[in-house]
Amino acid sequence: MSRIQSCFEALRRNRRKALIPFLTAGDPTPQSTVPLMHALVEAGADLLELGVPFSDPMADGPVIQRASERALKHGVSLRDVIGMVAGFRKNDIRTPVVLMGYLNPIEVMGYEAFVDEAARAGVDGVLTVDLPPEEAAPLAALLRKYDLDPVFLLSPTTSEERAARICQASSGFVYYVSLKGVTGAGGLKVDDVAARIGAIRKHTQLPIGVGFGIKDPATAARLSKVADAVVVASALLSAMEPAHADPEKLRGVVRGFVSGLRAAMDAA
Repeated sequence: MSRIQSCFEALRRNRRKALIPFLTAGDPTPQSTVPLMHALVEAGADLLELGVPFSDPMADGPVIQRASERALKHGVSLRDVIGMVAGFRKNDIRTPVVLMGYLNPIEVMGYEAFVDEAARAGVDGVLTVDLPPEEAAPLAALLRKYDLDPVFLLSPTTSEERAARICQASSGFVYYVSLKGVTGAGGLKVDDVAARIGAIRKHTQLPIGVGFGIKDPATAARLSKVADAVVVASALLSAMEPAHADPEKLRGVVRGFVSGLRAAMDAA
């Protein structure tokens, strides 16, 4: 049983929903990433989504774009990100880590080398934004060979036929993009999300996580009533930006932001 599956099963037994915060690896500095990952877990995160910095993040809004730019200025590579996961695993062998990014760095590194190094470092899943399941068979097969979960995206415009195909290709969990647009965009309608999740559940027994556009504890709490997991990215990174110069203050901001989300979700 994968770490992701074990996590969701434990949450289900305790009647709780997963909180999945997102960090861009190497932002604001490469040295800050592992301590921030631990701070997220201490504040109540169940899984971690670690972004691989990329120069052309087509699905990401301005906040995550800025985070990628800062990390790239430090020269953070895909191998560096994998190394950060290995560093995190020295003190945490329980919390699942999903790498989220784009295909180009993986192709440059090579599928076999990437999956082998990611598995040995303790990565649990991979979400490649610009790799649709129709083209993902070679990478997905390697991920499964090494017991890593390939995670795919569904959107509000995904057809029923394609939703079934995406669910079949996924493992670990399915990621539902809650709105049309990039990360951090506005206009999220919880009732619409609830209806769409109900339709997706016809195609899979996997947990369904919801991300994009979740800005505050109240929205996270409402979504936790209809989804199995809530993913928070741009709002967290935006809250972190004013504290970048002070590592201790930065960890405090992270703990405060995530603990507020956790408390609201548990209360719901």
